[in-house]
Amino acid sequence: MGVRLFSEPFDPWSVVRERERGLPMEKLGAASVFVGRMRDFNAAQEIRGMFLEHYPGMTERELERIVAEAESRWPSITCEVAHRVGSIDPADTLVLVAVWSAHRVAARDACAEILERLKHEAPFWKRERLSDGSERWVENNTPGT
Repeated sequence: MGVRLFSEPFDPWSVVRERERGLPMEKLGAASVFVGRMRDFNAAQEIRGMFLEHYPGMTERELERIVAEAESRWPSITCEVAHRVGSIDPADTLVLVAVWSAHRVAARDACAEILERLKHEAPFWKRERLSDGSERWVENNTPGT
């Protein structure tokens, strides 16, 4: 299991390649990768940026718990989760969830569950910078549709 927080922009594909170097790829027939980027709009308004707050230590532990529970449910998986914190601009990578498994269904289902749980359970707080210079706290996550 790998869980990392980045306070600066990161390349999700570099994180995936780095993690794969340490995996027995000949035994892993499937990978499911989700990369989420910050949009320049939310709730019908233009967004110039965002500040993502977290509790250092506590946030990592919560993400590790979510991943550990997924690994317990799907024992054949290996996971990597990376998430941005701090000041984020539109188009920046916000989150990476990567899951490897011998089989596609486990990889796909575990990836989806980890993503939805971290969106709703991990202690992150989003403060958006609007195009008019004002700021607002995001009260709800985008539905997982």
